[in-house]
Amino acid sequence: MTDFFRRDPDAVNFPPFETEDLRRNLATFLDSPFDDPSGTRPFVGNYRWGVYAFFDYDGEPIYVGQTNERLRTRIRRHLTNQRTDAVAMSVLDPFEVFEIEVWPLPQFQESNRADLAARQHLDALERLITERAVADSQFKAILNEKDPPPGDLAVESPPSFRGRIVSERVHELRSHPDFRIARRSLILSRLAQVISERKVQGGLRRVLLTQAKRLQWLSARRYEALGGAASVPVEGEGEET
Repeated sequence: MTDFFRRDPDAVNFPPFETEDLRRNLATFLDSPFDDPSGTRPFVGNYRWGVYAFFDYDGEPIYVGQTNERLRTRIRRHLTNQRTDAVAMSVLDPFEVFEIEVWPLPQFQESNRADLAARQHLDALERLITERAVADSQFKAILNEKDPPPGDLAVESPPSFRGRIVSERVHELRSHPDFRIARRSLILSRLAQVISERKVQGGLRRVLLTQAKRLQWLSARRYEALGGAASVPVEGEGEET
């Protein structure tokens, strides 16, 4: 029996199993060695400059971001502390994230945030990864409420690192389509409530539309997989007279 089941939940201050599992697997991902062009193998989460993308349980790209404060810090803020705008506004649901891909920029590791060349390169890379994510999405959209910063600089995609942050046990819990439909419906409802209570820009409404399409697609896939129209009973059939 694991330590989790030996604990007294009323006497010990610890997070729920799924939260602990996410933190453990996220730490493993961020502490994975990356084949740096310099020949060293630093932890991928220790790069200061880079772009990251989140993918759901269908391999669908759902969110792209950039950082110049370390990939570790930015990604953990998104997925573990609930205080980023994307999570607080119900734009991004950490429960939907199955895999992460990161594109570190080792050449700017010693650059500070005032480095214009580094910032322009980072913006250009975010534009490139966002364009690819949108193109790869069957909805031709992701859940970002803002577009990447504009610019004319074009860059090539550097080497990336991709891995899952969900254990087999959590995958069993969350991958069931009915669970995902319920969870996605909840997040969609929360986002709709945020929009109804505030004066928002078009970005949040675009996210609402995209999430609604994602919910409709998942619900339709589940409905058809279980027989579709043929599975719907006819009123009066099989009833006792």
